[in-house]
Amino acid sequence: MTNPIAQADLIKTFRRVLPAHSILSDAEQTRPYECDSLTTYRQLPRLVVLPENEEQILAVLAICKQYQIPIVPRGAGTGLSGGAMPVPDGIVLSTAKLKKIIRIYPTERVAVVQPGVRNVSVSEAAAHAGLFYAPDPSSQLACTIGGNVAENAGGVHCLKYGLTVHNVLGARVLTIDGEILELGGDALDAPGLDLLSLMIGSEGMLGIVTEITLRLLPKPNVAQVILASFDSVEAAGQAVANIIAAGLIPAALEMMDQTSVRMVEPFVQAGYDQDAKAILLCEADGSSVQVQEEIALMSGVLNDSGARQLRVSYSEQERLKYWSGRKNAFPAAGRISPDYYCVDGTIPRQHLARVLLAITEMEKKYELLCANVFHAGDGNLHPLILFDANQAGAFHKAEMFGAEILELCVELGGSITGEHGVGVEKLNSMCVQFTPEEMQTLLDLKSAFDPKQLLNPGKGIPSLNRCAEYGRMNVSGGMLKFPHLERF
Repeated sequence: MTNPIAQADLIKTFRRVLPAHSILSDAEQTRPYECDSLTTYRQLPRLVVLPENEEQILAVLAICKQYQIPIVPRGAGTGLSGGAMPVPDGIVLSTAKLKKIIRIYPTERVAVVQPGVRNVSVSEAAAHAGLFYAPDPSSQLACTIGGNVAENAGGVHCLKYGLTVHNVLGARVLTIDGEILELGGDALDAPGLDLLSLMIGSEGMLGIVTEITLRLLPKPNVAQVILASFDSVEAAGQAVANIIAAGLIPAALEMMDQTSVRMVEPFVQAGYDQDAKAILLCEADGSSVQVQEEIALMSGVLNDSGARQLRVSYSEQERLKYWSGRKNAFPAAGRISPDYYCVDGTIPRQHLARVLLAITEMEKKYELLCANVFHAGDGNLHPLILFDANQAGAFHKAEMFGAEILELCVELGGSITGEHGVGVEKLNSMCVQFTPEEMQTLLDLKSAFDPKQLLNPGKGIPSLNRCAEYGRMNVSGGMLKFPHLERF
């Protein structure tokens, strides 16, 4: 896409609608925006703009539409799929300065916030009313609500409380044409098409979110977590299925394999059993009576499932210590490997053990170590593939390793993503999961909101030509098992 306006003229044009300090133009200023937390893909943006209100965003959209300049929306940049990576000749539009908590409604259990508000700040602001915001990604200290909406983020408590899409009641959205959309509202349901759910997880490809209405929940009086260890991943995976089959819905149900436990324990000293092949973290929350009953029931199921050791937190400090290992799995990877590649896919719960055993075989195939941490309760995997980017071809092997894991997820009835989104990372994997007809429908939806393809172009939805090439390349190589690729 060519831009008919010179750089100096474009900066002058933006200065008519933005303060000078809200425009970053030289390489030193824009380099922090060249990637998100998927740092292996980088691209310097033409400009970075940081509008301070909705009117300024509308003005930026109008200029970009006039000169056909691509726009990449960006939150805090904590995404792991390259969704906020700039595109050539495009600008980055950061919503970091829109960070007001507009209002908290305790009686309605609702918060209205701007997109730049940090995830954890919502619960902090609502704490005085005994309320909290449930989705809690591992990056919640830094990630913003706008980014959570873009990627449909989850967290360790998503089994009981749901993902972002289950906790957003409404959104105010600006389209590339300058139209203001009010989607959803304060109520639990809204008339008309459910465009709110379409917008959540759309990775900034349909519009710019400027205001979000969030559902707040009563903060549980008590929370306790069981730390259970197992002699095999099969037993741990079956224990997960047994807990759900027993009609129990833990507040959180997380699993870590031995590699991840041994990686994390020296880092945080959470008290994990390093001789176990896998551990589970099973949390109950609610009233004291509820928690006591759930802990007893879950302990019974875990023992019957072959747990070698059970430990229950009896203080908030102990509970947080147990969780510290799971929450710090990603930074702990840096202690044993120069680089890691975090994969995000989902599978039906009954296939947890099968996938973990398959990953063990893939480790041998690709000659790379993989630490597995995931939201076991809803089957959302986060394998951490460890590699050294200084070794020629190492990242390519890690990518192929990750692609094969995602292919297995699809084969078993799952998905190529649970909460990290597609971005640029999973464009090829989209070709594995969706047929050409399904892909065309996604492209048509994109075009309905953004006919000139200016909002985050090249993300989330691959071109049909790309899928055709990927299908030819991999079907001939014997990796892919999906016949629809051969029909392109």
